[in-house]
Amino acid sequence: MPAADGPASPPQELDLDEQIAAYQREFPEVDPQVEKVVTALGRLNRRMNVGYGRHLSALGISNAEWEVLKALVVVGKPYRLGPGDLAKRLGLTPAAMTHRIDRMVTECLVTRDRDESNRVRVIVELTDEGRGKWLETMRMAAAFEADLLQDLSTDERAVLGEVLQRLLRRVEVAQPDAGGRLEDLD
Repeated sequence: MPAADGPASPPQELDLDEQIAAYQREFPEVDPQVEKVVTALGRLNRRMNVGYGRHLSALGISNAEWEVLKALVVVGKPYRLGPGDLAKRLGLTPAAMTHRIDRMVTECLVTRDRDESNRVRVIVELTDEGRGKWLETMRMAAAFEADLLQDLSTDERAVLGEVLQRLLRRVEVAQPDAGGRLEDLD
């Protein structure tokens, strides 16, 4: 029940060292260095997602739409993929991909047409407006990311990038099916 002088404030997240100390208290075998790295990565990921989400919302685009735009841009000109290929790249079900494409067609970010060489096949293509929106979001992301890493030297950024890439490779080898969304986590 809220206090008489106003609503209760939300519980604060423990300081990283306090959280690790609590883990050690309850599970003495825990490696504090490992927990610090993993917990910090988890918190950083969550906060970055919130930050990106806020910036993208201000630009009038969702994170889901940004993911589709990125997937189309990275394949190169003419920025086209089939819906099934997009779904696989983004770890989505075909139904979820169809819903996402429907919204993006309405917003003129992509087109969806039959492939002229194979009328059964559908092609999703980035529009000029969609490419413009992608560029706008990339400018925002570049500024956000530069601000995030401003306290690291060029050498520290290189080392951090290499270390994180090694961790990512280890997870990808251990869990090759975990690139997209897992049904049991939805």
